Amino acid sequence: MKLLKVNRLTKNFGGLKAVDKLDLSIQDGMILGLIGPNGAGKSTAFNCIAGLYPATSGQVIYKDDDITKLKSYDVCRKGIARTFQLSKPFPNKSVLKNVMVGGFLWSKDRNRAEAKALEVLEFVNLIDKRDVLGKSLTVADRKRLELARALATDPALLLLDEVMAGLRPPEVEEVITIIRKINERGITVFLIEHIMQAIMSLSDLIVVIHYGRKIAEGQPEEIASNEQVIKAYLGEEYVLAGN
Repeated sequence: MKLLKVNRLTKNFGGLKAVDKLDLSIQDGMILGLIGPNGAGKSTAFNCIAGLYPATSGQVIYKDDDITKLKSYDVCRKGIARTFQLSKPFPNKSVLKNVMVGGFLWSKDRNRAEAKALEVLEFVNLIDKRDVLGKSLTVADRKRLELARALATDPALLLLDEVMAGLRPPEVEEVITIIRKINERGITVFLIEHIMQAIMSLSDLIVVIHYGRKIAEGQPEEIASNEQVIKAYLGEEYVLAGN
């Protein structure tokens, strides 16, 4: 079943066309990767899907419902959650209270929201930091907090925007494992990532955009050998390295 379908999605900022007639679809239960050079329009596409930016034109269809014009909080209530490149926790609130915000989407009961937050913190290996203030977290912990806050809303579709950026190799491996476990729980994942080894190993399918337009779509091995993609993004070194 197609969980999400994006039809000719376009977003203009004045004379700049950040996303240009983008078409893509995500099957329920899959992991879809979105790659492209810096400034290609990846995060803008996420923002339009998640309701943070109004689309200039085109459609976003989720579970057969047109959600193109919904606000971000209504999109979240539909079952779509997202993380951000720059994690900005509430600095003077504990990790637990930061995550409880997501739990309050479905319940105003403090005990239920806390129970959900604790469950999610255990899942992302952050339970031991539950009483630490947001401003005191390391980069790696902030990334996991972003994941936890999104998961606390009980999404069916999770949009991950460079959740591994700035992490050391062991930390990247930990996040890869968490993403696989998220997907195994039945949550569909749509991720933007510049760490090629990560996105190639995680994704069932990859979409490549350049200057806002889709230039390729296929399985990881197809994308890695696509000449147009290599010229636009991956570089000859990636292929020569045997990836």
